[in-house]
Amino acid sequence: MKVSAKVLDSLLTEAARAHPRECCGILLGEGAAITAIVPAANVHAAPLTHFEIDPQALVDAHRETRSGGPQVLGYYHSHPNGLARPSATDEAMATGQGLIWAIIAAGRVTFWREGDARFAALPYEACPR
Repeated sequence: MKVSAKVLDSLLTEAARAHPRECCGILLGEGAAITAIVPAANVHAAPLTHFEIDPQALVDAHRETRSGGPQVLGYYHSHPNGLARPSATDEAMATGQGLIWAIIAAGRVTFWREGDARFAALPYEACPR
């Protein structure tokens, strides 16, 4: 998987800006390349420990995809507790559709592919902006 350096920088910035709340949003790209993010409001009632992407942001991103825009490849959120891996809550929320999840914590970004029963770590290569 390839991720632009601009996306990595943006993910870290979003997490820092939202701290101590969880940030969240949508990963966009084509095939195995994440090229952009769409930050979204975290509308969960407990944003310090959970996230829920604003449903309108999801609708808008999928509409854009259907209109020829970049694909919705997955989602991102931060873990202000510093653990850059899926939590038990993340496991419960996974759809099993093979989407990519980025988790930002402790100044780093990790990527995961959701599967039927669990997440698998995704190695990635940072590409120029």
